[in-house]
Amino acid sequence: MIDLEHARSRDASDPLRDFRNRFIIADPDQCYLDGNSLGRLPAATADAVQRMTLAGWGSDLVTGWGGWIDMAQRVGDKLGSSVLGAAAGQVLVTDTTSVNLYRLALAAIKDRPGRSTIVVDEANFPTDRYILQGIAADLGMRLVTIPNESPDVAECERITPEILAEYLDDDVAFVCVQIVNYRSGARQDVPALTAAARDHGAYVLWDASHAVGSIDLRFDEWGVDIAVGCTYKYCNSGPGSPAWMYVRSDLHATLRTPIDGWFGQQDQFTMGPTFERASGMRGFQIASPSIVGLTAVDESMSIIAEAGMDRIEAKCAEGTSFMIDLFDQWLEPLGFGLDTPRSAEHRGGHLSLTHPEAAEISVAMRQIANVIPDYRKPNTIRVAVAPLYTSFEEMYIGLERTADLVLAGRHRDVAVIEGGVT
Repeated sequence: MIDLEHARSRDASDPLRDFRNRFIIADPDQCYLDGNSLGRLPAATADAVQRMTLAGWGSDLVTGWGGWIDMAQRVGDKLGSSVLGAAAGQVLVTDTTSVNLYRLALAAIKDRPGRSTIVVDEANFPTDRYILQGIAADLGMRLVTIPNESPDVAECERITPEILAEYLDDDVAFVCVQIVNYRSGARQDVPALTAAARDHGAYVLWDASHAVGSIDLRFDEWGVDIAVGCTYKYCNSGPGSPAWMYVRSDLHATLRTPIDGWFGQQDQFTMGPTFERASGMRGFQIASPSIVGLTAVDESMSIIAEAGMDRIEAKCAEGTSFMIDLFDQWLEPLGFGLDTPRSAEHRGGHLSLTHPEAAEISVAMRQIANVIPDYRKPNTIRVAVAPLYTSFEEMYIGLERTADLVLAGRHRDVAVIEGGVT
């Protein structure tokens, strides 16, 4: 039996334990297990944003753009080296994940003229699928979906190269897959799937939103072509913080996105009559970025770089394994299921727990037990390890409280309100 003292001993030996003190924790009694949806606020970020707004915007006014003008590229390089395993000049922090995905999807299609097929994983985040449905309809392309209910899709929505090969031919322009599945937490084999698609001349457009900041990504080493992701989950950069796009350096001259803007112009302040694209990642930028948002990303990348993605991934693996042990000890006997791979190398930083009364349980966890998970219809509760601030004690107490309220049937005392954030 795992007990509280065991959890505390794990914290005592955790090399990342001191990073927890660098985050704002308003309620020490709360067990926050939803860092896969929104990361906590680093205290240093609050200070940095205040300095930027008061000393930068407040005092410098428009002259501040002298230092801000290249910030999307500068922070992009920092994000690339800190969490993506990407050399400088390949990452831009700007816009939203959705906008970046749309632009790179169109760029991939343009660079594969004559091809009329897009392949997408049915388990991808809904926005990804909706965007590709719209593109396919607008361009008269064929959208082929890999079903996540197929018996061929092994171990909780992991797609093997053999499975992907069934959907590949020389008519495929690109494949869109999540590195870590948003629902199950299953982790894909990035280099193997990228190579499988490349054998047919197709791109893979990776959505790394649930992977960045939780697993040690190696984009340059793995031969990734194009990728997008957010910064508000494990990267702890705040709600609505700017997203990023990655384009491998040798593709800069050939990929053309459908939206050009003055920030991507070769001579930006000439304000010329026609668009002449700047070289490198600057050519992919559309317009003025959020400087407040970039300030938060910049600060969070400093913290992650100090911690090291090797140690962060190790904590994710150890923490999710610890919660699986607690699941076996407490939750499985209460009718819960585990929809996440048990092998650490096949998962990211969160677990997907299923239960017929998941909607009621998730509300009771928040209202009764002071445990914050999230809920995904129809029957899924997600709990996450955010390695920089989630302690083993917090994981232990959070799942113990959950087991206690379900065992006592207290989740049936809450009212589930349809609609709203879950």
